[in-house]
Amino acid sequence: MPALSAVLATPADAALPYSPAVLASGPMRTLYISGQVGIDASGQVPADFEGQVRAAFANLEAVLAAAGMGLGDLAKVTAYLTDPADYAGYGALRTELLKGHKPASTLVIAAALARPEWRFEIEAVAVAAA
Repeated sequence: MPALSAVLATPADAALPYSPAVLASGPMRTLYISGQVGIDASGQVPADFEGQVRAAFANLEAVLAAAGMGLGDLAKVTAYLTDPADYAGYGALRTELLKGHKPASTLVIAAALARPEWRFEIEAVAVAAA
C-alpha cells in the first residue's frame, strides 16, 4: 500500500502550513495535474480573487476525482498569484480548502498568467495506490 508522509527536517517544520517535503512509498500511480485556473462550471471567471481560488480548487478536485483520487493524495502543489497583496488571502483559503492536508508547496508571484483576468493558477502532483 502506498503512503505519503511528510519529511520534517526540524521540529519547527511541524508548525508550517505545508510539508517541506513529501515522501511517496509503495506501489503507486502518479497524476501530474496541469494548471487549473479560476473558471467556474459555467465557464465564467469570477471577478474576485477568492472566487477564482475556489473555482480553481473545484477544478483541481474534479481532476483528482476523475482519476479516483482526492485532496489527501496531493504530494506537491505549485500556486501562482499575480498580486502579492493576495498572499494572505490565499494562505487562509489554502488552509480551508485543503482541509488540514499539507502537501509540499511552492508559491510564485507572477507578473501575469495566460489571460489578463486570471489572478490565480494551481498545478499539482498526486500519488495514490496503484
